[in-house]
Amino acid sequence: MRIVFTSDTHGSLYPINYAQNCPENTGLFCVAAQIEKDEDTIVIDGGDSLQGTPLISYYLQHRDEYDFHPVAEGFNEMKLDYYTLGNHDFNFGYEAILDYVTNMKAVLISANVVDKRGALGIVRSVIHRMPDGTKVGITGAVTGYVNVWEQKENLAELEVTDPVEELKKELEVLREKSDITVCIYHGGFEEDLESGALLSETRENEACRICRELDFDILLTGHQHMQVEGVNIAGTYGVQPPDKARKYCELFVTGRGDDLRVESKLVAVEAPGERYEQIRKAHAFMEPMNEALNGWLDEPIGSLENEIAPEGKLEAALNGSRVAAIFNQVELDYTGADFACTSLSNDPLGLNKFITVRDVLGIYQFANTVEVKSVTGEVIKTALERCAEYFDYNAETGQISISRIFLQPKVEHYNYDFYAGLEYEFDLTKPVGERVVTLKKMDGTDIEPDKTYTLALSNYRATGTGGYACIGQSPVSRSYSDEMPDLLIDFIRRNSPVPEIVNSRFSVKPHRQ
Repeated sequence: MRIVFTSDTHGSLYPINYAQNCPENTGLFCVAAQIEKDEDTIVIDGGDSLQGTPLISYYLQHRDEYDFHPVAEGFNEMKLDYYTLGNHDFNFGYEAILDYVTNMKAVLISANVVDKRGALGIVRSVIHRMPDGTKVGITGAVTGYVNVWEQKENLAELEVTDPVEELKKELEVLREKSDITVCIYHGGFEEDLESGALLSETRENEACRICRELDFDILLTGHQHMQVEGVNIAGTYGVQPPDKARKYCELFVTGRGDDLRVESKLVAVEAPGERYEQIRKAHAFMEPMNEALNGWLDEPIGSLENEIAPEGKLEAALNGSRVAAIFNQVELDYTGADFACTSLSNDPLGLNKFITVRDVLGIYQFANTVEVKSVTGEVIKTALERCAEYFDYNAETGQISISRIFLQPKVEHYNYDFYAGLEYEFDLTKPVGERVVTLKKMDGTDIEPDKTYTLALSNYRATGTGGYACIGQSPVSRSYSDEMPDLLIDFIRRNSPVPEIVNSRFSVKPHRQ
């Protein structure tokens, strides 16, 4: 048996980098051109398909105009057999999921998503019979953290239950009927796969627990965007591909029971060739949507007084980010909160002097909304101490670098936040947890530990995800339904030419410019 597994493709269909408007070896159509499915192959996807590129953003805003779903077209071309939902697939509500699954030919599997309306056709598991008679039991689940992140209205007709408990129940059913058991889990590994060190106290990722407490033969994971070519934990063989259909996992399975053997590799998506061109031609009916998409992306919306060159991660974290200052100003103006925070991106971000929709969607790729939390001064300081963990300092050489905990097992620059409305300073010569040495309002008055303030931030960070439990535990003051990309576009239109925004005073000791 051969398994081809994709996950976290995030709306990547064509081999295009939309932000830079250039070719890129990615996308479901390229995967479809490459995999050459036969009767001994099962093709599976692990979710997070409905968010991440301007293509899917545009489609979701105009889906009533089209009689096809672009992402479903990609998976159908791959001859996808089975798939599950990822946390981002819930971002747009029930109707968006229904539109997606209605256009999919594959079977939607999830043991821990309860469809109250009953229109999605979710099954808890399937038995896939191979040509030689081998029975492969397949089930799936999504991280329970959907309940932490997702807006309540998007889950009104859905219930996400405990993934481990539901997988345990389904495994009992499959054991009696299957020769080989496979779990599709939209979640990642909670431990460092080399050292075994626990990466988080939360239950966002539970793959290691699933391996140890259950005994699936194969665990297909996602969510973390890690490149896991193959790992054996307590007798369960696990894999994970990176995001945006840049690579896929290919597993080769022989034998069964005690003689089961699994080998796997990560396969890079190749540049488009003749087969891709045939697929593109067969989907010529999608070209009017692509033309409309590019027209929308290239629509001018305003300008900056001075362009912003792409900002390096460490330099921005040390010296401030002009892009983050804009994001924070949008949040402050929109909410009227005392302070705002926003994060780094994993990619270097900048802005041209003359700005289009493409530029905005390139620098803010998520459909985050804005919340305002009531936080004490002590919570703000605790959150800033987490930010200060981003840096490693070598006292002998004076070198400042990015901490390993933000780079492994998954690159997480986005868990470093910039704050607006504050004057604050980190002293990297001090131990982690004691690095915030200055904390004041912009008018110079001290932040009082027991006083309550309002903090504007994304709904993602408002959950406390990323090491910010202090924020997650703070009460919500108010929340909004407008998405940040739309707020950014509106802000730029109203304030062009946008000057350089200075809404904080931040420094790091020892000083490095």
